[in-house]
Amino acid sequence: MGIIGWIVLGLIAGAIAKAIKPGRQGGGWIATLLLGIVGAILGGWIGSALFNVGINEFWSLSTWLLAIGGALLVLIIWGLLTRKKA
Repeated sequence: MGIIGWIVLGLIAGAIAKAIKPGRQGGGWIATLLLGIVGAILGGWIGSALFNVGINEFWSLSTWLLAIGGALLVLIIWGLLTRKKA
């Protein structure tokens, strides 16, 4: 995949991850884009390490599932790191 494919995949995966996770997450579309790209990279790395499935093709279901799962994981970790203590 080219750089534009990664950007589009990251933006959509980040938006889907924010829609799946309940609660309010901060950040605009740039934060969503970065979240999605980092999540896609993390999901691809985990997928290739555990399941021998990587992020190769844009229209592959495994690519999208790994990217969204990675974005969810990054979103959860980010929420834990930036959580305000009462």
